[in-house]
Amino acid sequence: MSLRDHPVSGGTTSRKYFASGDTTLRRPELHPVWQTVHDRLSSGRPVTRVRLGLLNETQREALADLLGLDRLPDPRPSVALARLEEAVTELSGRTVREVVAELIGPLGDRAGERRRQEGERADLWTWLAGHDTVRAQPVLADWAASCRAAGLIGGSTERTRALLIDALKVLAELPGQAEPLPVFAARVLNGHAHALDDGAPVSTLVLRALATLYDIAPPQSAAERRALWSRAGVADDELSATVIVGGLRPGGDGLLARVARLCTEAGQAASLTLAHVRNPGEFALPAIPAPLVVHVVENPSVLALALGRFGANCPPLVCTSGWPNSAAIQLLRLLADQGAALRYHGDFDGEGIRIAAYVMEKTGAHPWRMTAADYRSGVVRNEQGPQPGRITGAPWDFELAEAMTEHGIAVVEELVADVLLEDLAAAARQEPPFGHS
Repeated sequence: MSLRDHPVSGGTTSRKYFASGDTTLRRPELHPVWQTVHDRLSSGRPVTRVRLGLLNETQREALADLLGLDRLPDPRPSVALARLEEAVTELSGRTVREVVAELIGPLGDRAGERRRQEGERADLWTWLAGHDTVRAQPVLADWAASCRAAGLIGGSTERTRALLIDALKVLAELPGQAEPLPVFAARVLNGHAHALDDGAPVSTLVLRALATLYDIAPPQSAAERRALWSRAGVADDELSATVIVGGLRPGGDGLLARVARLCTEAGQAASLTLAHVRNPGEFALPAIPAPLVVHVVENPSVLALALGRFGANCPPLVCTSGWPNSAAIQLLRLLADQGAALRYHGDFDGEGIRIAAYVMEKTGAHPWRMTAADYRSGVVRNEQGPQPGRITGAPWDFELAEAMTEHGIAVVEELVADVLLEDLAAAARQEPPFGHS
């Protein structure tokens, strides 16, 4: 007669019975059974039957005794969980879950853990796609998508988020200020001077973002990576990074103010180095009721046309010469900090829109004749223009990318220079000379 053939009468008899039942459940021959049941119950999914692995004869006998079978089960038996539950409860007064948790260890929930991890990954990529830096420069959405496609770094959501946070900090600080890379890294990343060393995870993330931003292939060699850092104003030098300006008449005896005034009075452009901009000395904008408007263009030819037309009376005008370097961004930030209102115009092509988004995000500039309506007006003048290249969104006008895709024509800045010059002429009539109250 098996244990389950004895009646349970309560009291001492019941306790002795359950003690004997525990002894049965702890038989070494049943360990493979409990291990398999533990694994199945830890899946986090509904379980009705448990298929056991290959059992030897002794293990089959122990299972037959546990289940009260009159013959040995198959070598690879499939056991109904309800049948096992009934046997375990009868022997010990506990559930199968309680027994396997005690004999093998705490039960897991692999399905629940997978759902939790999937939720964390989804939250991570949603956060990255919606980050202010990515939204301000929509081309970086492609970088965010490539990060997602590459998957978690080291398989860890937490580590990936931390590295992306550092990468976004670096991107927000670019272009750099002609600092050596370790100095820049230490300043931006809380003293971690080697965080941007060649091959470091954050460095790799940032360089991939810069390649996406500039629409170039990711750098493959150490020389290409150094060149990309230099293009972003890191490890650049204070003399090779320059910005050309016209019509600036700032007050003050600082070198920057004097150089700008002398060139303006001569009706010439001033080529200002990063050294000028970083160490301006005494420099002040005029105290006028309304903010002084400084127009910004992408192409030097537009600045040349403005100087040719207005000469010494040219309104304040800054040229980024394509992608702005550290000197251009630092000057525009200096002017904005002094209270100037920046207005930016560039080419209506894929790269021109990316440059415009970059300038606006880095300096707080506002668009100047850069709407979908302005683009369509330009297309009328140039219906056979070149293709615009890869088009990304314009944060200031969501219709612009759609209009450019529809027409498939680039409108370079020079083609609308006459319209821009009329705006500058109106500005010259409305404002006092730059630097005078």
